[in-house]
Amino acid sequence: MSATAQAQRPPSKTLMFLEGRAVHEFGAFLGALPLLNLAPRGDGHPVLVLPGLVASDVSTGPLRTFLKGRGYAVSGWKQGRNLGLRDGVQGSMVELLKEMNETHGRKVSLVGWSLGGLYARQLAKMMPDRVRSVITLGSPFAGHPKSTNAWRVYEFASGKRADDTDDDFGGSLADTPPVPTTAIYSRTDGVCAWEGCMEKSSAMSESIEVESSHCGMGHHPAVVYAVAERLAQKEGAWAPFDRSGWRSLVYPDPNR
Repeated sequence: MSATAQAQRPPSKTLMFLEGRAVHEFGAFLGALPLLNLAPRGDGHPVLVLPGLVASDVSTGPLRTFLKGRGYAVSGWKQGRNLGLRDGVQGSMVELLKEMNETHGRKVSLVGWSLGGLYARQLAKMMPDRVRSVITLGSPFAGHPKSTNAWRVYEFASGKRADDTDDDFGGSLADTPPVPTTAIYSRTDGVCAWEGCMEKSSAMSESIEVESSHCGMGHHPAVVYAVAERLAQKEGAWAPFDRSGWRSLVYPDPNR
């Protein structure tokens, strides 16, 4: 782990307190649906959406419903609450990914919120031949395991130490998956240190900054639009997110 990652601290108590704005962000999502429906439609390929820590498919319902409306074959993870990598969780995700790939005869895009994004990255590293792309929402893959305000919750829910690693599940979290990868993050995230949620820029990887809470990221209008736009790219023709025009007002340059 790099010295930079080790030096990262969890977000401040002020930012943690401001996570309550997630409720208002859901209202903004509902109000923005007429505009969000102008996002490009998909090509019908399968998309697996993975929830965050102690959340379930209910939390990703708005995003999944929206993506279904844009033409994708969308599935939740179907394992109840995400309580960490307990016995059987990894195997069930692997089997679901295989099932979706074989049922639709196409590669699967993975969208993961927070802890779900860590799973998405590792699944893509394990089965790159079955994965089309990866999109993470506020996922702390590049930070210290305790650079979040949720590490104690993780340890309580999973029964494991936050800094425990499982090399059998895709190897190092910080390594970029060998498929097109987008990391969406917010500098006002009240749960995870934003620096640890950024991906290294390369020919197939990028970061997109939004102004969002952590708990509202799965239904924040700017996030939902970015997810839909990224998924709509043709397979094998991935290109970095275009921030020109009106998008420059919504999506800050991560290099600023």
